[in-house]
Amino acid sequence: MVLSSDDINRAVRRIAHEILEGNKGPDDLLLLGIPTRGAHLARRLGEALQQVEGTEVPVGSLDVTMYRDDLRRQPTRAVEHTHIPGDGVDGKVVVLVDDVLYSGRTVRSALDALADLGRPRAVRLAVLVDRGHRELPIRADYVGKNLPTSHSERVMVRLAEHDGEGTEGVRIAGPADAGERAR
Repeated sequence: MVLSSDDINRAVRRIAHEILEGNKGPDDLLLLGIPTRGAHLARRLGEALQQVEGTEVPVGSLDVTMYRDDLRRQPTRAVEHTHIPGDGVDGKVVVLVDDVLYSGRTVRSALDALADLGRPRAVRLAVLVDRGHRELPIRADYVGKNLPTSHSERVMVRLAEHDGEGTEGVRIAGPADAGERAR
């Protein structure tokens, strides 16, 4: 196990503090999680921001399925629900939240989806794990853990909200563990 449940919670709290510092407070922030685990992490970040500032930061989700450039190569994906809270993205500092940053293609898809919704003042990226191997010029502004990996390894993220209690953590899996969903 590379990150335990406690490690994940500490990383989320640290990222929340970094977001507030970088934005100089919670004004005009909007958190958008990329389903599935990114949406859960965005909710956790929103809770951490509220604990620190005492102000609720809007949290939503942004499905990027139909914006992906690998739909022909990947198995069919179920389209998730996109939820944009409040008065949209225009003029907001949008923080995209995902579990693992790998090639950068999911984030590129999220930027395309976000552009169809409006014009944010700025877009930032928060990820729990950055594993390297970028194929596009994308970097995270807020990272829970940099985790160098080989291409043959997979990063397995499990969150209680999605995977059940007692399963939470992050681990690196080899090719033999291909039956589990990995990134």
